[in-house]
Amino acid sequence: MAKVHSPVLLVHGGAWAIPDDMAAAHIDGVRHAVSAGWKVLESGGSSVDAVETAIVVMEDDETFDAGRGSFLTSDGRVQLDALMMDGATLRAGGVGCVERIRNPIRAARRVLDDSPHVYLVAEGAERFAEQHGIELCSNEELVIQREVHRLRAAKEQTALGRPPEFFAEHDTVGVVALDDSGNLAAATSTGGTLNKTPGRVGDSSLIGCGCYADNDSAAVSTTGWGEPIMKLVLAKWGADRVQQGLAPSAAAQMAIHRLETRLAGHGGIILLDVEGRYGLAHNTPRMAWALREPRAESSGLVWPPT
Repeated sequence: MAKVHSPVLLVHGGAWAIPDDMAAAHIDGVRHAVSAGWKVLESGGSSVDAVETAIVVMEDDETFDAGRGSFLTSDGRVQLDALMMDGATLRAGGVGCVERIRNPIRAARRVLDDSPHVYLVAEGAERFAEQHGIELCSNEELVIQREVHRLRAAKEQTALGRPPEFFAEHDTVGVVALDDSGNLAAATSTGGTLNKTPGRVGDSSLIGCGCYADNDSAAVSTTGWGEPIMKLVLAKWGADRVQQGLAPSAAAQMAIHRLETRLAGHGGIILLDVEGRYGLAHNTPRMAWALREPRAESSGLVWPPT
């Protein structure tokens, strides 16, 4: 008889200097996401279904840099990236630089399930999504006035020769899950960085960088300054430490330490293994997170909880 595992779901909603007036919205957002994903696991659903469900909730929440309300490129458009990975099979699906998909994680799921490829970008990804039942939207539907004002302010600061703040907003969202069959999955979704060059792809949707899942090691999602995370292939680096015998909590701390000491990077990471052990770490002032286990539910903006 197959072993029945106790499911676990861990969500993050970005790691940066989340201000007090945005704290409640971030905590509410990750709580809603973990609740939706938990309903899938609680009913016997798969970890892949659970991470997709939780990510959709945050893509639909304008609090986060994912889906509608994401940061704008330098030319005032929304370009979205997303990836999900199945730890049982190592199947993965990702999309990058899509402009007409409200929930890019849905498109990533279609790539995972229905494509021989791992990654599709731009118009090709949008065409594939439409062919597989995902309705396209106009880019204007994804743009909100808050981000129009934020882009204008960022350009004004750049024109004055002022660099962006070190802990500038990083509201990328991510989820890791373990289902009752003992399978892991991970997913990450983002609108990237504010005022980015059109066509820029960050760590979030790149396999092994912002997202990774393998039943032999761990499920991982990262958030933060993407370029250093990419250079370190940080999600896979963290998963490898777990496979070598390190507890996820220690692996998370080591990953963020490496990010900071090797490349002066900043951000956060969540990890989960097949035993249901998890880890969370960040070197930013705050990181939005929520956790659900069979007998416990918690959330917050700092880790460990105070």
